Amino acid sequence: MRSDIIIIGGGAAGLVAAVGAAQVLSQSQNGGTVTVLEKMPKAGRKVMITGKGRCNFTNVKVWQDFSAHIRTDVNFVSPAWHNLTPQNVIQLFKSNGMPSVVERGDRAYPTSHMAGDVVDTLLRACTLAGVKVVTDCEVKTIDVTPRGFSLDCVQTTRKQVREREELTIEPVEYNCSKLIIATGGLSYPGTGSTGDGYMWAEELGHSVASCYPSLTALVPVGYKESTPLAGEIKQAFRGKTVYGKVKERKIAPLPKWYPTFEKHIERVTPMSDLGELFNGNNLDNVQLTLMVNGQDVQQEFGDIEFTDGGLEGPLGFMVSRKAVKALNEGQKVAVSIDLKPAVELEKLDADVHQKWEEVINDDRSKGQSFQRLFRIMLGKFIPWNITLAFLKTNPKVSVDTLAATMKDWRLDIAGFVGFERCVITAGGISTAEITAKTLESKKQPGLYFAGEVLDMDCDTGGYNLQMAFSTGYLAGQSAAKAL
Repeated sequence: MRSDIIIIGGGAAGLVAAVGAAQVLSQSQNGGTVTVLEKMPKAGRKVMITGKGRCNFTNVKVWQDFSAHIRTDVNFVSPAWHNLTPQNVIQLFKSNGMPSVVERGDRAYPTSHMAGDVVDTLLRACTLAGVKVVTDCEVKTIDVTPRGFSLDCVQTTRKQVREREELTIEPVEYNCSKLIIATGGLSYPGTGSTGDGYMWAEELGHSVASCYPSLTALVPVGYKESTPLAGEIKQAFRGKTVYGKVKERKIAPLPKWYPTFEKHIERVTPMSDLGELFNGNNLDNVQLTLMVNGQDVQQEFGDIEFTDGGLEGPLGFMVSRKAVKALNEGQKVAVSIDLKPAVELEKLDADVHQKWEEVINDDRSKGQSFQRLFRIMLGKFIPWNITLAFLKTNPKVSVDTLAATMKDWRLDIAGFVGFERCVITAGGISTAEITAKTLESKKQPGLYFAGEVLDMDCDTGGYNLQMAFSTGYLAGQSAAKAL
């Protein structure tokens, strides 16, 4: 089968790349065809779980403010962003039937607050543009040919027979003039992100920066029942049954960009009693400081969520990139939470002593233990449900030291949740080997890259999806213009 442009990966970047390419081809004299190959049964699997199913699909900040949330080379992604701005993205969705709403922090959501609407709209845009989206089609190998690229694939056909699903698996070959790799990173492998794009990039002459989890849960010391070292991560690229001419990929040593993590703690590791005290609690409008080897390296203001994974929420995610990197390098990592960032220490200390006098002089306090009264007083400053976690991690706190402790609640970090549940992958294909204005490879003409597969990541808040859309759109347009 032949298509003028083939895009590997039916996620956010891949689907928008297809729309961008098809729009350009529809205006050209010769036209052309665009095909998306997605190995999962449905496209957009990762988009479906974005923003806890609500899908914060972009952030409408102007470039100067938006770019402050990009954690990699800002200059590289600038042409893509300006080619498809957040307002352009909102208009793209609106023109295909999906209205949106902008909420706190300049975050845009579908009006329905349903991630499924984002995926449906992207697929509708592809259909209207004449794009062919092929699901259950896994690319096994990529070869360069005189006319472009040849892809050996495995196509799965699903058929419902009575109460069970029967699968037919057959080899199929695709050929194209221009190829766009938009396969995502390594995060949430259950959605299809297993690092295939990195493997192909290396085979086609590209360098891949070491990958590690970002926007992930940090696990405080004692949060889990046990925190064993994860050891060597299993090889992600295993050889599979060979059908017809599909080439077998044998199990090989882990690539250099796929590191092992000594501080990786599986999310499914059971929580300890301490973790149970934390789990389900939120802290709003607090200040979080990341400390590496005792030095402050990052400070953020906002909200924290404690989950079955560990310390998450906007603040946990924002500091996780540096925390994971430091942990991987064997450094000591801790966080300090200022529960009352808007109140000076002296004022808070006076408030504590005043509240303590009120509590102990209350008629209802008669006969109550010191521990009970202290917790009642503490509950006047922080959410009641998290008071036990606070006290267990600060066993020596007293009335005289409470204010200082609330301004500097220290939690040592034992490790982090890995690719199994991180939001994005940091690292990836080196952007130094890609032309920023077109996203075409400098190593292999006709080859383009888009989305998370690139060494490109941002903070949480709609920034990563926006960059997936922007790079996808630019890559698609560039490939079509080059036909």
